[in-house]
Amino acid sequence: MVATTAVATMAYYGVQERLNAMEHAFDKSQTEIERNAEFRILWPRGELGSLPDDARQDIIIKAIQADLQELSKTQNKVHDLTIRLGVLESECAEEPE
Repeated sequence: MVATTAVATMAYYGVQERLNAMEHAFDKSQTEIERNAEFRILWPRGELGSLPDDARQDIIIKAIQADLQELSKTQNKVHDLTIRLGVLESECAEEPE
């Protein structure tokens, strides 16, 4: 009877330990699932930072935008000069020789 009680007690604690291990694994997986859900939502919004490649791309894009603005200003100046030259040519053509 003592041996049966000892075996039953060992079996009970073995089952109890197994349940505790499974509960712990379940809690860990739930935590990972919650973190993954948070990451999946926040990463595309940029709320968790960005990759170094993204930072480099942003710098390149800003440089290209600055170049584009400079080219646009130059284009406007050339357009104004072309109009002025056209006006001067038309004035020269109207003057009697």
